[in-house]
Amino acid sequence: MVNPLYSKVRELKKYAIDEHIPIMADQGIDFLTTYILKHQVTNILEIGTAIGYSAIMMALVNPKVKVTTIERDQIRYMEAVKNVKKFGLEDRITLIFQDALEVNIEGTFDLIFIDAAKGQNIKFFERFEKNLAVDGSIITDNMGFHGLVAKDENEIASKNLRSLVRKIKDYITYLRENQNYMTTFYFEVGDGLAVSKRK
Repeated sequence: MVNPLYSKVRELKKYAIDEHIPIMADQGIDFLTTYILKHQVTNILEIGTAIGYSAIMMALVNPKVKVTTIERDQIRYMEAVKNVKKFGLEDRITLIFQDALEVNIEGTFDLIFIDAAKGQNIKFFERFEKNLAVDGSIITDNMGFHGLVAKDENEIASKNLRSLVRKIKDYITYLRENQNYMTTFYFEVGDGLAVSKRK
């Protein structure tokens, strides 16, 4: 018998595609969920909920997983609330409607997942690293940004896109030069991921 969750996940993905809402690439979500399983992660902070897809996929890894996720866009937040209910995960996914750079989060997390405004990655990293458990990890999505990070900047027509790519490159440099963390980049996985662990 087909697990009814699969059809719900398919519906959620279809909705995201139809409404042009960016969600994690399949390869990226597979990497993330496998990482959670392998490292026995149970407490996750996510920056950038969108419609709740990645929070739901992370919570489905293991009944012990709890996710706290922050979203500043009201329409997407409301959509996420609806989706979390659909999956019956209200007791394990805590949704916060606020700008992540203004919210104060208490406690520590095994994993902090950054998947929000790409130009703010350094600020997100610095704001929430105090919430990282001693042996925890910070994972950031969109390190390749649809292949644009690897391109020559002159090949990118849009000024706004060039600026965003430059900020992602600055973040990559920031992670590489950060003396307190060891970061491994997986540019070939999904839209590119960075896994940062304290030294």
